[in-house]
Amino acid sequence: QEHLLASGGGLVQPGGSLRLSCTASPFTFTNSRMTWVRQTPGLGPEWVARVSTDGGTTDYADFVRGRFTISRDIAKNTLYLQMNNLKPEDTALYSCASGGRLDGRYFTGGSRGQGTQVTVSS
Repeated sequence: QEHLLASGGGLVQPGGSLRLSCTASPFTFTNSRMTWVRQTPGLGPEWVARVSTDGGTTDYADFVRGRFTISRDIAKNTLYLQMNNLKPEDTALYSCASGGRLDGRYFTGGSRGQGTQVTVSS
């Protein structure tokens, strides 16, 4: 069973920045494609950003491209999401996931860990 723990969320004003972190087991980081996922009440889990196993390839949902950056530090077994120019519509519970697949705007399958709340409000 995966143990994925996200942290770094909080309350931030529109236009502000946050950096989320997610720790996982060494095995997970060595062998899994990693994805940041967000969820709001009433909606399915949306994928936000994804990074390949070796960290060489990244992909972003259109609504965050240019504002968010995903990265992974294998030595620290940690996944990051740098979020800049945050908007109120970015308010959601953010979690990290290993494996899984993208199904349009949604994320399915894989293993998702405990999330961290991001609230963007003035």
